[in-house]
Amino acid sequence: MKFRTILGAAAVLALAGASAPAADKDAADIAVDAAKKYAGTTISIVWEAGLQSLDPLNYSGPQWEKLTGIKVKVIEVPTDQMFTKIMQDFKSGAGAYDALNVIPSWMPDLARAGALEPLDKYVDKFGYRDELQDIAAAYRDNQMQYDGKIFGFPDDGDVMLLYYRKDIFEDPKVKEEFKAKFGYELAPPKDWKQFDEIGQFITDKMAPKVYGAGFFRTAPYPQYMFQERFRMEGGKFFNADTMKATVNGDVGLKVFKEMKAENKFMPPGVEQWNFVDNLAAFLQGTTAMTISWPPYGRWAAGYGSGEEALKWVPKSQVAGKVGYALTPLGRPELGVGFDLSVSATSKNKEAAYLFIQWLNSKKTSLERVQLPYTLRDPFRLSHYASEKYRGLWPDAPAYLDTIKTSGEKGLLDLSLLQQDKYDEAMTKAISSLWAGEDPKAILDRMAQQFDAITDKVGIDNQKAVYKVWAAKPGAYPQ
Repeated sequence: MKFRTILGAAAVLALAGASAPAADKDAADIAVDAAKKYAGTTISIVWEAGLQSLDPLNYSGPQWEKLTGIKVKVIEVPTDQMFTKIMQDFKSGAGAYDALNVIPSWMPDLARAGALEPLDKYVDKFGYRDELQDIAAAYRDNQMQYDGKIFGFPDDGDVMLLYYRKDIFEDPKVKEEFKAKFGYELAPPKDWKQFDEIGQFITDKMAPKVYGAGFFRTAPYPQYMFQERFRMEGGKFFNADTMKATVNGDVGLKVFKEMKAENKFMPPGVEQWNFVDNLAAFLQGTTAMTISWPPYGRWAAGYGSGEEALKWVPKSQVAGKVGYALTPLGRPELGVGFDLSVSATSKNKEAAYLFIQWLNSKKTSLERVQLPYTLRDPFRLSHYASEKYRGLWPDAPAYLDTIKTSGEKGLLDLSLLQQDKYDEAMTKAISSLWAGEDPKAILDRMAQQFDAITDKVGIDNQKAVYKVWAAKPGAYPQ
């Protein structure tokens, strides 16, 4: 998950590999060879503004032009505006965009509207179906298709991880004191009760030097953590028969009260922390636990610290001291992610498709997820197993293994028609929680907002989409 705009440049990394005989060509080579007939043309691709965009700007775009003669125009759009911009381009028929980055939870809206080009015919024409099987199942089976058709290639292994200070958790004196007080071994928390006990214990013992935990709390990040906790505690977003929102029941109230109470053992002012504030606190050693996306793990290890584009990242004071674990209750939120798609109004559909096949291929994507400055996270089985990646820092094998397991157990983001409106309602509700409003009143208001969105979409329409989403293995814990 990546939401900060950073200026800077990074060196272009070259892909290795000479041309192979046709029978031995992989998906990347096939895409390159097929694309050469479009040399001299320019394709556009929508990309998240900030560090993410340094991938096509500094690496993959220049490399693709070198290999094929096709220029890539990168259109940077803030994440919270991408859905709107894509829909506006489609409805206008302008065809300003060729390739797209699509958050998977948007796919029902975009596919039903006709804004995305179905990709199956290209997948078969250019021999990509076999390589798609290397994409981890959590992403491949849940983020690639709508209504039985491929509309995007999962291209970012977003999933929430628990990061914790191994030097504190493994300190013999701290362990002895903790077990004497609570009766169990100090270890990464298995549930939220343990998380609270561990967090409060460390704060009581070490603050203000070290607090038990820290989280990002400002919009839009906490709503993904709410989605995870709410479901893991037994909550359902809707009554499946009536589509009435059920977020304001006992489970929602329990989760809201616990989230608010946890701020008490976190650093003062945590309610205002964003992605970077939380990162800085953890890297500087101020917090003993946090939950975030995979880039935290790389930066905590000091990976990429010499990159010009990462000068804004504080120098890690905890390199070699960070452990990786599943989030409490063991089913982490996959949390956003990106698919590569083709715009239905593109005037260069095949050229755009060939670019995203090359980007997403085993060979190219392995290089891209190792770029320290672009925030693309491992999402293929071959990424997790890569000896090159596993050798990037001493704890990289444990990091990759935890990402793999987290993805296998991951929970999908809620994905409905006008999902952005439901996300906004959850985000505003959590902001009100930090502001001190009554949790039950907030949840009742959020449920009313959910119902209003559902009514506007149409209960039967939304019910059909919800039924498909809720049937997926990662929608609700079994």
